[in-house]
Amino acid sequence: MPMNKDIRFVVEDAGEVSAILSRPQNAESLLVLAHGAGAGMTHPFMESLATELAAIRVATLRFQFPYMEQKRKVPDRPPLLTATIVVAVKTATKSAPDLPLFAGGKSLGGRMTSLAASQQQLGDVRGLVFFGFPLHPPNQPGTKRADHLREVKLPILFFQGTRDALADLKLLHPICAALGARATLHVIETADHSFHVLKSSGRTNADVLQELARTTSAWTQKLSRS
Repeated sequence: MPMNKDIRFVVEDAGEVSAILSRPQNAESLLVLAHGAGAGMTHPFMESLATELAAIRVATLRFQFPYMEQKRKVPDRPPLLTATIVVAVKTATKSAPDLPLFAGGKSLGGRMTSLAASQQQLGDVRGLVFFGFPLHPPNQPGTKRADHLREVKLPILFFQGTRDALADLKLLHPICAALGARATLHVIETADHSFHVLKSSGRTNADVLQELARTTSAWTQKLSRS
């Protein structure tokens, strides 16, 4: 079982926010994991993903955005969200200076992490992991939200479901192709934006979580050695 440590850090102009460092004894890397728009760091998906990652030697630092810490429903503006991510990354670096560092998150959390990366604000982060990149609003196909990815110089791992209403794969494939060797797209068949899969797939949601964790671990290990 990983050691969970409660942490608090200060975001300028927004006050303190909560975080959880989950580190297994044999950790090989650390992923700063930002939550999605509608649920915080203790959402079952975030909890389960952190547990699965710890089981295969990936530590995580989960944290609250200020609006979630303050129990507000409407997300903060992007500059405050990215500022929070920058402080979370710095906190992770101090908490585990011995581990190769990665960053990303679920939906909004991943997109805002990519925005911070496009502004070269993430220090020693070696790569980004997106668990459901929200390419466009539900069932409103578009690519504007990905324009800044051209400015991201880091390797990126995209996890996307074939039933994700926030990411038309016909639009995401060419975006990844344009990013070249920096981008890896891992498609989960029949998964929606929450990575729930259809019963007809013959798989369970737990199976998918294990796939997300195993793939993340293999990807981070490769980058940690390079």
